[in-house]
Amino acid sequence: MATTGYPGNLNAKTREFISSPRKILLNGHWVDAASGKTFDTLDPATGKVIISVAEGDREDIDRAVKAARAAFEDSPWSRMQPGQREKVMHRLADLMEENADVLAELESIDNGKNVAIARAVDIQLAIDTIRYMAGWPTKIMGSILPLSVPYAPDAKFFGYTLKEPVGVVGQIIPWNFPALMAAWKLGPALATGCTVILKPAEETPLSALYLGELICQAGIPDGVVNIVPGYGHTAGAALSAHPDVDKIAFTGSGEVGKIIVKAAADTMKKVSMELGGKSPAIILPDADLDIAIPGAASAIFFNQGQTCCAGSRLFVPDSLYDQVVDGLAAATATMKIGVGLNPENMINPLVSQIQFDRVMGYIDSGRREGAEVVAGGGRSGNEGYFVEPTLLCNTNREMKVVREEIFGPVLCVQRYSDVSDIASFANDTVYGLGASIWTRDVGNIINIIPKIKAGTVWVNCHNILDVVMPFGGYKQSGFGRELGKESLDLYLETKSVCIMA
Repeated sequence: MATTGYPGNLNAKTREFISSPRKILLNGHWVDAASGKTFDTLDPATGKVIISVAEGDREDIDRAVKAARAAFEDSPWSRMQPGQREKVMHRLADLMEENADVLAELESIDNGKNVAIARAVDIQLAIDTIRYMAGWPTKIMGSILPLSVPYAPDAKFFGYTLKEPVGVVGQIIPWNFPALMAAWKLGPALATGCTVILKPAEETPLSALYLGELICQAGIPDGVVNIVPGYGHTAGAALSAHPDVDKIAFTGSGEVGKIIVKAAADTMKKVSMELGGKSPAIILPDADLDIAIPGAASAIFFNQGQTCCAGSRLFVPDSLYDQVVDGLAAATATMKIGVGLNPENMINPLVSQIQFDRVMGYIDSGRREGAEVVAGGGRSGNEGYFVEPTLLCNTNREMKVVREEIFGPVLCVQRYSDVSDIASFANDTVYGLGASIWTRDVGNIINIIPKIKAGTVWVNCHNILDVVMPFGGYKQSGFGRELGKESLDLYLETKSVCIMA
């Protein structure tokens, strides 16, 4: 397609990448879908087509699984020493850094997000993830076991454990942080020696496909990483149910997660899930409001609220309620709305028409159930999928907007009067991904955090992630942890060895 609709300062590599249709990465080669089908990926800021992408389905998934199996069983990858695997992963991280501006622009064009934030947060954390995981291949080790066999007291035994890669892994990533989620999935899989079939979200395939080009340039052997764009109900379903896939890793909605778990059950493959959230942000009576108010705004409006751990339920004590609401309303009034390629625009489009309709439907539901719309509540502009940052106040736990994940720039504000009730209010959800507490009293931190059922609890901040800090959820927010040492466990099997001397 012609790219004249984009700014003249767009990186030349970005322009080249979006100038022609993109294909499937299969066994180190870029190929058309077996069916010949393609689908269009759209610019959320305009609703217009960026380019067409090969539409993978069951046959393409089967070809990719065969390639990944061959690469796992008998390829340079399976024979590569840990130190060599570390070097090739560092090479990939270096290439990502060299092409960071391109990756950020592709994220902005395909997802709609702010290009400067994508560069500083999404892409930098993706690079950090690959570098961090590159340090692990030489440090994955088993244990020596002191064996005492009571029914063979005169025999001598030597025992130890081996940590081995789980095998062929199917990875399904979401559209809200495409490049970052690809890195979160690929990093530990490559570090442990697994091979991968990666299915990016159909809404945002571009950065994953560009990452595929860098993977090829880095010298990762053919078949180790295969990238199959396509729809969830075809390519994703085929990957989840494939009998020769040893593990599925999924990030996305709870509804789809449950479908994937059921599909994986027939072959008893390993499964890890990072699902939705309805994370509480709790302002305590002693909080520093100069920190808490902008922090609460950032907790929900970062990435247009399209963040699984977004602080979408804000609890405010009666004594501070009016001051906090006024401060939040003032904050939303200063947020510029517009295309993500302009870094001054802090509220960007939602990813798709479907997501736009979903979020607007929730706002309408809040109005019907009696929530007060203090700020926002409508569409911005006549083109693209822009929703105003919205404050729904005087909400309660019975409302649909409080119970269900909206995944948009909508904050539900609730009053409370007694701090002793706050943990039960915060836990009154099927989710348990994140939470934040805003306080100056270390006693509050010590007493409240153990009561919060969430995988991550932030204090005086929200949405802060680091590659060494495990991330995942309680309850219907999923199981397993990404990032940190714990993420490696999802891609390893433990084998016990017993030798009689």
